[in-house]
Amino acid sequence: MKILHISDVHFGPPYLPNVGEALLRTAPSIDPDVVVVSGDLTQRAKPQQFQQAAEFIKQLPDVPRIVIPGNHDVPLYRIMERLTDPHRYYRQYISNELNTVLQTPDALFVGLDSTAPRSAISNGRIHPSQLDFCRDAFGSVPDGLAKIVVAHHHFAPAPDYLHDQTMPKAKRAINLFVKLGVELILGGHLHRAFIGNTLDFYPGAGRAHGIVIVQCGTTTSRRGRGREKEKNSFNEIDVTEQTIIVTHHIFDDQTGQFAPLSRHEFARGGRRLENASPRSSHNPRATKSIESNPLPQTLRSTRV
Repeated sequence: MKILHISDVHFGPPYLPNVGEALLRTAPSIDPDVVVVSGDLTQRAKPQQFQQAAEFIKQLPDVPRIVIPGNHDVPLYRIMERLTDPHRYYRQYISNELNTVLQTPDALFVGLDSTAPRSAISNGRIHPSQLDFCRDAFGSVPDGLAKIVVAHHHFAPAPDYLHDQTMPKAKRAINLFVKLGVELILGGHLHRAFIGNTLDFYPGAGRAHGIVIVQCGTTTSRRGRGREKEKNSFNEIDVTEQTIIVTHHIFDDQTGQFAPLSRHEFARGGRRLENASPRSSHNPRATKSIESNPLPQTLRSTRV
């Protein structure tokens, strides 16, 4: 299974049309099986911005999609609307479902609305009822399907100098995800990419292998932060029977195209690569030989 993971497109003043056009040119070559859009479709939750975002998403490859709202998809300054009907235009133009489930032949995705428009406009929340939603969704997943959570806000801070505050009670959610067998968490919000493992932040949860965390930068806006200041990025994720391979793509201003910057490889279920040969250039979804080993999932990270 191949996932195209984009985030924080921010239709409105920050949106960069040339970068959006480059993404639309690149997306078919990724040949994804699933498209994930992890929130912040708009800058100020205005009807025209949602309409533009919806049209943009329709131009992405015609495959199953999972889209969730971000904090910018609820009104900030229209206070009465934020308190009484915060997702009005998201529901009208994008989806009536805020917490959603997508099952494909290879995975079950659970998308969680981490926005908290009445209490935490920026940092987000995952409420107990949403954890119950996860229990129900992942409770009857057929063997072999990857379990993937998508939420806009981050469950762990990026390991850099900006020191972002994590969602309150994130550890509670991580502990449940570990029990449910979640293998991958996809998110945005930070406006810079970060690819790691829950064991880097929550050493008590899932000591055998942890959960792979993949945060996406801002794919099409001028609002990049940290190492991706004034940069744009997306993630290409290969999930095979034995590995999770994340290729981080970044926009090159000189060429006007997205290009792969780094590749990060993890074994599924705590297994480790042994004597693996390079992936075939003729079959980009070829797997490597892996054997069981109860060690942390992170295997290697390389520049490309």
